[in-house]
Amino acid sequence: MPTIVAIGEALVEIMRRERDRPLDRPAEFVGPFPSGAPAIFASAAARLGAQVGFVGTVGEDAFGECLRRRLAADGIDTCALRVTSERPTGVAFVAYRSDGSRSFLFHLANSAAALVGPEQIPAGYLAGVRHLHITGSALTVSAGVRETCYRAAREVRAAGGEVSLDPNLRPELLPAAEIRALCAPVLAEATMVLPSGDEARALTGAASSEAAAQELLARGVRLVALKRGAEGSTLYTREGTRDVPPYRVEEVDPTGAGDCYGAALAVALAEGLPLDEAGALANAAGALATTRLGPMEGAPTRAEVEEFMRGYGPAPVRRTTP
Repeated sequence: MPTIVAIGEALVEIMRRERDRPLDRPAEFVGPFPSGAPAIFASAAARLGAQVGFVGTVGEDAFGECLRRRLAADGIDTCALRVTSERPTGVAFVAYRSDGSRSFLFHLANSAAALVGPEQIPAGYLAGVRHLHITGSALTVSAGVRETCYRAAREVRAAGGEVSLDPNLRPELLPAAEIRALCAPVLAEATMVLPSGDEARALTGAASSEAAAQELLARGVRLVALKRGAEGSTLYTREGTRDVPPYRVEEVDPTGAGDCYGAALAVALAEGLPLDEAGALANAAGALATTRLGPMEGAPTRAEVEEFMRGYGPAPVRRTTP
């Protein structure tokens, strides 16, 4: 049985081959690549050595087979993965710009990804789960996905497990204010929140990332892991703050890096690693995830992360008090 479970959308990404080719103009695409924030998280956690399960729905089509093959290759438990002939597998089209920003065009609401419900989770499946991961993007897909996430979060927390929330705000799906409302029931159960600075402010309405993190801690969250991209990350707890330095790499594709970061942090903490070590492992996994084309393609194995970190040597972690 899995000890880490992610719930939400599984989809394929089809992306521009070259940068600065907008989606409203003819140009070449490459893909499909397995994707979906919760599915990337699951893939990364499994590659890092955890027993992982994924709850979602794919279509009975070639794209669905692409996803199922990838999840199976990573050793992910898929007994709660539904395959349906009612709708096709979800798709996202992606274009990259030279400044590092991206444009997405999602086909999710009317896809198989929306057909997720609590009934597809086998009885007792969540009983031994130590960590449940939910994303804001999953909460936008459908009422069924939301209800599944809400119920699972309550069940895992009631049993003493951890619940993480990655706001993963996608304005292409819903405005930030609406996503904030959808996240509220999960946030009420969350022990870990994994936002970027913009997401932290949007989630709380606070004026700064620091103030947002402190507000989340005041609400009962135990750890706020602020993802800062090329600047590393900052870990906020009631005991203090840690700035974890970045690992420098040559970026190829940033999609999925935050999901790999969150997966590594969840795996490390579930193993009982000290927070400093967990943060460093997460930064390394997130950095490596950007070095290959495709959202899941850069998800590193544990051996790859540890070898990469050894090449860097010990990274200093700056600690401050609240």
